Amino acid sequence: MENDTDFASFVAWLRSVAPYVHAFRGKTFVIAFPGELVTAGGLAVLAQDLSLLHALGIRIVVVHGSRPQVEEQLALRNVEARFHNGLRITDPAALECAKEAAGELRLDIEAAFSQGLPNTPMAHAAIRVISGNFVTARPMGVIDGADLQLTGIVRKVAADTIHPILNAGGIVLLSPLGFSPTGEAFNLAMEDVAVTAAIALRAEKLIFLSETPLMHDAGGTDIRELSSHQAEAVLQANFLPPDAAFYLQSAVKACNAGVSRAHIVPFATDGSVLLELFTHDGIGTMITYENLESLREATIEDVGGILKLIEPLEADGTLVKRGRELIEREIHYFSVIEHDNVIFGCAALYPFPKERMGEMACLTVNPEVQAQGDGERILKHIETRARESGLTKLFVLTTRTSHWFMRRGFVPATVDDLPKDRQHMYNWQRKSLVLIKNL
Repeated sequence: MENDTDFASFVAWLRSVAPYVHAFRGKTFVIAFPGELVTAGGLAVLAQDLSLLHALGIRIVVVHGSRPQVEEQLALRNVEARFHNGLRITDPAALECAKEAAGELRLDIEAAFSQGLPNTPMAHAAIRVISGNFVTARPMGVIDGADLQLTGIVRKVAADTIHPILNAGGIVLLSPLGFSPTGEAFNLAMEDVAVTAAIALRAEKLIFLSETPLMHDAGGTDIRELSSHQAEAVLQANFLPPDAAFYLQSAVKACNAGVSRAHIVPFATDGSVLLELFTHDGIGTMITYENLESLREATIEDVGGILKLIEPLEADGTLVKRGRELIEREIHYFSVIEHDNVIFGCAALYPFPKERMGEMACLTVNPEVQAQGDGERILKHIETRARESGLTKLFVLTTRTSHWFMRRGFVPATVDDLPKDRQHMYNWQRKSLVLIKNL
C-alpha cells in the first residue's frame, strides 16, 4: 500500500510540474546571485539546479555578484573599502581587487557546471559556459560631490552576440565588470548587469537569488506577489531593509521595461530556484508588470466596448447572451483591459460569499491580440480581486476553452461542487464543463 501511495504522489507531482516545463521551454531566464551565495557554499547545488533547467530547454544567462569576495581581496591587500550612499568608490587598487574576485568566481562557476549532474544519467552532460566582453559600461561619475572613479553603470549588453550562444545550447555567464569602447574596465553592480541583460534579451524571467529573507509588509505579512505599481508603493513606504529594497527596485525597473516576471528568492532554502519556478506559490516574491491604465475594474462607460467585444462570441454560442441592460446592471462585477482607450479584453467576477467561492464569467480577449498574454493577465487580476474579497475558490463554466483553464491550475469538478444558488441556475442544455481552482 505504501508503494501505491508513493506512486500516486509521484504521478501527482509530475502532472503538477509538467505545465511549467511546457511553458518554460525555449524561454530565456536571467538568473542572478550575490557573492554571498558562494561564500555560503551554495554554488555546487545551484549549478546542478541550473543544469537541470538547461536540460529542460530553458535558455540560461547567469549573472554573479562579488561583494564579499572583493572585500576579502581588499583586506588581503590592506586597501580600505570606501563607499558613498551605499555605492563603492572604485579607485585603481579597488578595481584590481574586483578583477581578481571576478576572475576567481568565474573559474569556480565554470568548474561547478563542468561536473554535470552527479550520480544521474546527466553526470557527463557537456554544458558549455561562455563568458566574454558582453557588457559595455561607462563611469557613474560624480554624485553629490563624490567622485566614484571606476564604479560604472551598464550602457549596453550585447544581445546580438548572446542570442546565438543560447541558441547553440550554451549558458552565458556575466560578471559585474564592464568595458568602455576605449578599453577601460569598470566595477558594476550585479543587479544593474542583470536588469540590463534581462531587458536587452527580452527575457521571460529575471530571478534574483538573494541573501535577504522573504520580504514582509509593514504588518509582518509575507509579500508573495506584487504588481510593479504595488512594488513602487512598497518602496515609497520605506519599511524594507536597504538590501531588500535595492532588489525590489531592480525588479521593478526590469518589469517596467518589458520583462514579464521578476522574482526575488531567498537562496537559504535548498533548491530555492526550482521551488520558485515549479510550485504554484513559490517561496519568494514575484513582481509582474501591470499598467494601471490598461487593466482595471470596469465603469458604466465601458458597457459599449464590452458588448462589441463579446457579441461575436455570443453569436457563435461560446458565451451566454447577456444584453446591454444586464451588463449595465452588473458592470461592477467586470474588469477590462484596454490599449489606447479601446477595450481588448474583459471578465466578470460573481461572488458567492457564503461558500467563499467566486465565478469568473465572460472571459474574452479580442482575437487580434490573442497569444500576447492578456487573457492570463485578466485571469490574474480576477484572482487578486477574489482573494481581496475573502474568496478561497474560483470556478468557471465553459463549453470551449477547458484546456486553457486546466493549464492554469483549474481542475474538473461537477455541478454538485458549485454553490447552491449557482446549481439552481445551471443550464443543462449547454452542458458546460465545471472547473474549479483553489486560490
